[in-house]
Amino acid sequence: MTGCSDPERTRVRVVVVVHDGVTGDGPPGPPPAAVILAGGGAGRLGGVDKPALEIGGRSLLRRAVEAAGAGPVVVVGPRRSGFPDVLWAREHPAGGGPLAALAAGLAALPTGSGDRVVVLAADLAGVTPSTVARLARALGNPAGTDPARPDGAVLVDAGGREQWLIGVWRAGSLRAALPGDPAGRSLRATFAGLTIAGIPALPGEAADVDTPEDLARARGVREAD
Repeated sequence: MTGCSDPERTRVRVVVVVHDGVTGDGPPGPPPAAVILAGGGAGRLGGVDKPALEIGGRSLLRRAVEAAGAGPVVVVGPRRSGFPDVLWAREHPAGGGPLAALAAGLAALPTGSGDRVVVLAADLAGVTPSTVARLARALGNPAGTDPARPDGAVLVDAGGREQWLIGVWRAGSLRAALPGDPAGRSLRATFAGLTIAGIPALPGEAADVDTPEDLARARGVREAD
């Protein structure tokens, strides 16, 4: 998952939530919008269209779109057939990295999309609607008054690594954190200083597909299920 294991170790303020992801005040509000990052070259998979790879009869992109929920969805990457209800965007320049793709996705969200946005990579084998629901609950009500409420809620894998591309964020916080030129910039460094709720991943929930071994493992798990 490009951008989820950033080598830079810039300090990020993390609030780890170890229960059911409930930190917010009030009801969860309307479904958040979503930005799904579906670019990248998939070099370790021979340059295939990685989001089109199927696991359990559904493409990785389809899994991400379904996990994102009912709000407006922007997919950043080459346009693909079979997704009539999503909006499409491209990062500038092409190949500018996940932060540039995120900036393009945020810019393409329709007016009135609200102040919560799901951010997902399109190579996730284990993400589900319940994953996003837990993260949204951790973020809390966008109309809440608690000044300590987090700017974002992200999944934390079994190794303690924040998965920046499995999260629900306050759109205003993301936009304020974006640099003027996001191309080639680090996700971790950009999010430094934001207050993050880290939600422990369930077994397999943070799995992505970067290599043939990852794909075989994911398909094996799904077949076993």
